[in-house]
Amino acid sequence: MKVTYYPGCTLRTKAKELDVYAHRAAEVLGVELVEPENWQCCGGVFSYAKDEIGSKLPAIRALMDARDRGETLVTVCSACHNVIRQTNHAMQTDADFAAHVNNYLAQEKDAPAAYKGETKVQHLLELLRDEIGFDALKEKVVNSLQGRKIAAYYGCLLLRPSNAMQMDDPENPQIMEDMLRALGADAIYWPARNGCCGGYITLEDKEQAKKNSAKIAANAAACGAEMIVTACPLCKYNLEKSGTDLPVVYFTELLAEALGVK
Repeated sequence: MKVTYYPGCTLRTKAKELDVYAHRAAEVLGVELVEPENWQCCGGVFSYAKDEIGSKLPAIRALMDARDRGETLVTVCSACHNVIRQTNHAMQTDADFAAHVNNYLAQEKDAPAAYKGETKVQHLLELLRDEIGFDALKEKVVNSLQGRKIAAYYGCLLLRPSNAMQMDDPENPQIMEDMLRALGADAIYWPARNGCCGGYITLEDKEQAKKNSAKIAANAAACGAEMIVTACPLCKYNLEKSGTDLPVVYFTELLAEALGVK
């Protein structure tokens, strides 16, 4: 299976493990991750300003690249996935926005065909669930995570806004817990798994972000977790900065460990 793979900026700097282990695990599972040429930063956050076109163009170009290849566009970073998925949803549902985007792109040299939201966008977790299947994933495990009590932390960006993201139930998601069970781990259920770590307020109010993240980590520990797993570099950063004693790792690292390629 070949897919277009959008890594994003942070995976080349502070979140290299998220990227490296995604590639190693994908190879074992028979998935080829092919990067778009000349990809750019997704924009980091999805702007809701109706006339804000410029920051969405990198996401549009990645989507068009996947369309032209005839492939699904796959991401692993929660923030990149949120921006790209919301941008694709806007192109599918907001005719005025789509017209502005395509009018802009039509002015370029060798202008591409108008984009209408044709590309299928998946997070790697969705690819594991919907294309490979967790039962098939379980059969590939060579180093079971049996006995490990792990808390899956979703945060905000994977699940919301639910009408655009459509990954899982935003109030009671199961996708990461199902993956953990396929790898042999004990998935801990805990109330704060969907709570906000402080995300984008980190730059302007570090104390509040630290307070949010400390509360989340304390809740995971109180519910018996020995480790927190996430897909978001910003969540990992904030949780670790909160001073928690719990290890915080990317889901791809656990995936690679269970598949014997860590």
